[in-house]
Amino acid sequence: MTHRWLLAAAALAMAAPAWAETVVIRAGSVLRDAGGEPGGPATITVVDGKIQSVVDGAPPAPDGATVIDLSGKTLLPGLIDLHVHLSSDPGGDFRNEAVEPDEWGVVVGTRNALATLRAGFTTVREAGSGQYVAFSLRRGTAEGVIPGPRIVAAGPALAIVGGHGDTTGFREDVHAVLDQGYTCTGAVECAEKVRKASRAGADVIKITATGGVLSQQGRGLGAHFTDGEMKSIADTAHSLGLKVMAHAHGARGIEAAAAAGIDTIEHGTFADEAALKVMKARGTWMVPTLMALEGVRARLGKGIYTPTVEVKARQAIETAGRQVTRSKALGVPIAFGTDAGVFEHGRNAGEFGLMVKAGLTNREALATATTNAALALGMEGEIGRIAPGYSADLIAVSGNPLADVRVLEKVDWVMARGRVAP
Repeated sequence: MTHRWLLAAAALAMAAPAWAETVVIRAGSVLRDAGGEPGGPATITVVDGKIQSVVDGAPPAPDGATVIDLSGKTLLPGLIDLHVHLSSDPGGDFRNEAVEPDEWGVVVGTRNALATLRAGFTTVREAGSGQYVAFSLRRGTAEGVIPGPRIVAAGPALAIVGGHGDTTGFREDVHAVLDQGYTCTGAVECAEKVRKASRAGADVIKITATGGVLSQQGRGLGAHFTDGEMKSIADTAHSLGLKVMAHAHGARGIEAAAAAGIDTIEHGTFADEAALKVMKARGTWMVPTLMALEGVRARLGKGIYTPTVEVKARQAIETAGRQVTRSKALGVPIAFGTDAGVFEHGRNAGEFGLMVKAGLTNREALATATTNAALALGMEGEIGRIAPGYSADLIAVSGNPLADVRVLEKVDWVMARGRVAP
C-alpha cells in the first residue's frame, strides 16, 4: 500500500507545473532588434528564463516577482560571438600542448566563460578545443554550475595530416601521442570523422580548410582539403543536421569550401571577388574575426611567436578588414566572430569598431552579432532579439549602439537564459 502511495505521489509531482521564477526588468530604453529603433521606457517580464512580455511603460509587477531597475540604461539583445576558443589564452607556448591535460582547459575555460559573459556575450560558438573540454563547459553553463554564455561547441577540428588543426611542431613520436584522431585523407575517411565528431557530442563541425596563422605548419595559408573531401564533410554533416564552419584564409580554399556547401567561412582573410561570388551564390556566411589579427599584431616581434608563425602573421595583417569591405560590396552575409583566445577574452566587442572601420554602419555591425549570428546558427527563433518566447538573453548599456556601436565595449548588466551575470 505504501509503495502504491509513493508511486502516486511521484506521478502527481511530475505532473504538477514547476514553480515559475518571475523577473521584471524596467528599462529606460529598449532596442528590440538591430533593425528597429530604441523605444521609450519599457518593462520586460521574464519567466523561467524566457521573455514572457515586452510592454511600454511600467505596469505593476506580479506578486513575488524580482524587480530589476535599469531605468537609466538601454536594453538590447545579448550578443553572439561565432568564433571563440574559451580554453585558450593569447601568446602561449605551443609546446604546452604536450604537457597540459585537457582538464586544465576546463579550468581556463571557466574563467574565460565568465569574462565573455560579463562582456555582454550570451551565446558563443566554441571553435575548437580538446576532445571534451568545450562539451564540459557547455554543460556547466547550461546547468548553471558555472557562469557563462550558451555554448555551441565544435570540439576538435577536422584537419589534413600535418595541416592547421593537426598537432605539428613536434617529433613524429610525440605527434602520435598527441593526435586526437580527427585528421582525415579522402572522402570516405573524412565522412567517418564527421560522424565521430557527431557521436562525441559536437553541435557544429569545424574544419581547417586552409593553412593557419598560429600553427607550426609552415606551408602558407593556402587550401588544404581537396574538393571531394570538403564536399563529403559538408554532405555528411548536413545529413546529421549539423552545420560546418571552415577556418579559411586563402582565396582558393575559401572558394572551394563555399562551393562544397560549407556554411560559414571563418577569417576569410584573402577572399577575392571570385571566392566571394561563390559565397554569395551559396549563401555562405563570412565570419571575419578581425580582433584576432589585432591580438597577433600586438605580439609580433616580441619573441612570442616562432619564425614560422611570424611570417604568416605579417601576411595576414597586411589585408586585415578587406574581407568585410568586399563582402558588403558583393552582398555576402556577415556574422560576428572574433577568435577570442588569440587576444584576451572579454575584449570581444572590439570587433564592432573594426567592422565599422572596414565599412559597416553601426546598425549593420550590431546586426552581425544579433540577428545575423542567430540566423547563421539556425537559432533565429530563440536568440538575437527581445521578443516574447525568446531566451532571456539581455544586456544593458549607457547610450545608443546605433549611434555609436563602441558603447558595447562597456556593458553594465547582463542576463543569460534568465540568469543575471555575477
